[in-house]
Amino acid sequence: MSVLVIAEHDNVSLKVATLNTIAAALALSGAVDVLVAGDACQGVAAEVAKAVGVSKVFVTESPALANALAENVSSQVLELAKNYTHILFASTAQGKNVAPRVAALLDVAQISDVTRVIDSQTFERPIYAGNAIATVQSSDALMVLTIRTTAFDAVALGSNAAPVQTMQAVTDSGLSQFLSKAIAKSDRPELAGAKIIVSGGRALGSAEKFTEIMMPLADKLGAAMGASRAAVDAGYAPNDWQVGQTGKIVAPDLYVACGISGAIQHLAGMKDSKVIVAINKDSEAPIFSVADFGLEADLFQAVPELTQKL
Repeated sequence: MSVLVIAEHDNVSLKVATLNTIAAALALSGAVDVLVAGDACQGVAAEVAKAVGVSKVFVTESPALANALAENVSSQVLELAKNYTHILFASTAQGKNVAPRVAALLDVAQISDVTRVIDSQTFERPIYAGNAIATVQSSDALMVLTIRTTAFDAVALGSNAAPVQTMQAVTDSGLSQFLSKAIAKSDRPELAGAKIIVSGGRALGSAEKFTEIMMPLADKLGAAMGASRAAVDAGYAPNDWQVGQTGKIVAPDLYVACGISGAIQHLAGMKDSKVIVAINKDSEAPIFSVADFGLEADLFQAVPELTQKL
């Protein structure tokens, strides 16, 4: 098997999702190659070259690749595609943007959200919001996969020193143009990669209650803030806090769900967390079915008391 992983980065540092994707790739092959496509991203290439299991790093730099436009990145991937049997992307916003275009250009099916590698042709992936697991088998000579990163433990950045090879960048396709991006800045950990997440639901009733009740607990735990879709739709929390099938898929060491009933879409995004703590006054709330520890209580009393005792 020859496997290529497409690195995700911001031209300065490597995204942890890439290390999870490399772990999935190692289930297919004992050594994997990585493509770093960006602009002024030699530092990222040097970083990923240290990852366990990486045998070679290809790096290509161009202003046309600086913002990971799908048209340009997919063309760059195609320059290497013929040398591989599997091309892997993280199942993130960026990976989901590029991978379908690569698969279409190669005229192969994409296998999405892989959570387990059975063999080189057979994979597991969740369907119906995680309520069923489909086993998918492909006979394509070249397979394009997106990897659900929460299903694979990230490989370590160790003493490996894979060779870094520079390749020529493709020309700008001119099919799309980067205009701007708005990045939410916070002193808290990034939600997708946080070890501890404190998450609130619609039961909080307002954005002010999120600040008053939830943030002190998150501060005590050094946690990222999360929210259910219902809370986000109600305007109580920003979009980038949303956890769930239509938000961010997370698997922290500790997930504290406060006032979240546990709709199927939310459970699909957090049920792989190592330890789940649920606080809800409804004893029939579905969140208790996946919780390791459940507290049937009014969150407006229980959460401040918990914060005080920490």
